[in-house]
Amino acid sequence: MLESPSRRPPRPSRRPAIVRRILLVACLVLAFGLGLAVAQTLDERPRDGGAVTDVRTLTPLPQQPPTRTVTVTVTSP
Repeated sequence: MLESPSRRPPRPSRRPAIVRRILLVACLVLAFGLGLAVAQTLDERPRDGGAVTDVRTLTPLPQQPPTRTVTVTVTSP
């Protein structure tokens, strides 16, 4: 059967454009919420206690003279 030429082609659906906009808004809301969560986490982290320097002077222990001396001689091959 031949179609009459007066029929217009079907209009493209607007549904994909609406779905794309809804997905875009959902992604933006998710990114905003993630940014807020990261900022709050960084704000609530524990603070540094600061650097603490402890200075001590150690006195050396007295040395005993060696009981025996050993000499090692190495010859080259």
